[in-house]
Amino acid sequence: MKLADLHLHTNFSDGTFSPAELVEEAKKAGLFCISVTDHDSVAAIDEVKKEAADSLEVIEGIELSAEIISNEVHILGYFINPNYPRLQTELKKIYEIRRQRVYDMCEKLKKLNIDLEPQEVFDISGKATASRLHIAMAMLAKGKITNIYEAFSRYIGNKKPAYVGKFSLNPMDAIKLIKEAGGIPVLAHPYATKCDELIPSFVKAGLRGLEAYYPEHSEIVTNHYLRIADKYGLLVTGGSDCHGTAKPDVGVGKVSIPYELVEKLKEEKRGR
Repeated sequence: MKLADLHLHTNFSDGTFSPAELVEEAKKAGLFCISVTDHDSVAAIDEVKKEAADSLEVIEGIELSAEIISNEVHILGYFINPNYPRLQTELKKIYEIRRQRVYDMCEKLKKLNIDLEPQEVFDISGKATASRLHIAMAMLAKGKITNIYEAFSRYIGNKKPAYVGKFSLNPMDAIKLIKEAGGIPVLAHPYATKCDELIPSFVKAGLRGLEAYYPEHSEIVTNHYLRIADKYGLLVTGGSDCHGTAKPDVGVGKVSIPYELVEKLKEEKRGR
């Protein structure tokens, strides 16, 4: 059976795998198709496609960060045009917002007696757009936490004491932008987002899919989102959300989907 993992990150956002390493891991996992969905970045797409050559199908993707009612919501976009001008403009804006967010979160951490300098985070993020995972990795490097999950569960997760949002997009904006860029908008890890009541409004704004298959989704949760997808006529996607060695228990292909779901995405793209 042909399998696909449609949620993967590289070191161009908050993953640790280079494009070459990501492709190699995908081959080891026996995948036929992958999508690179870096957070608020399309910088790795060309390199991943070059590394994959004829050995893997690569779908152009992105994971846009948005915020609504103090909830951080991520919208995946598949088959986007990475060079779409307004997308590029918005990504530059988000890059600066994310940098300022690091300063703001470090200030909040200091008030919690965790001394972390923004430059220590930027030293880890390097060329990538700085993220909460980079903050967590910096905290771990300084011995302020015992593992990455502790950073999110105690300090920087949604609504935790050092969390800062302030993204420039709301989910409807993100959906619209992905569609403008020729892509198919899909709600990422809906269980973690905890905004089921907002799905109808997302659908009205143009949402076309739900990421029902995800590492943190139990069978009950997966079936719940499959029913919602069916109710609203949405496509179904899934993936590992692999971030490389930063989250070693979630490898490339840990969650994969049958290629027939990719074909349905392609039918949607062709139908536009």
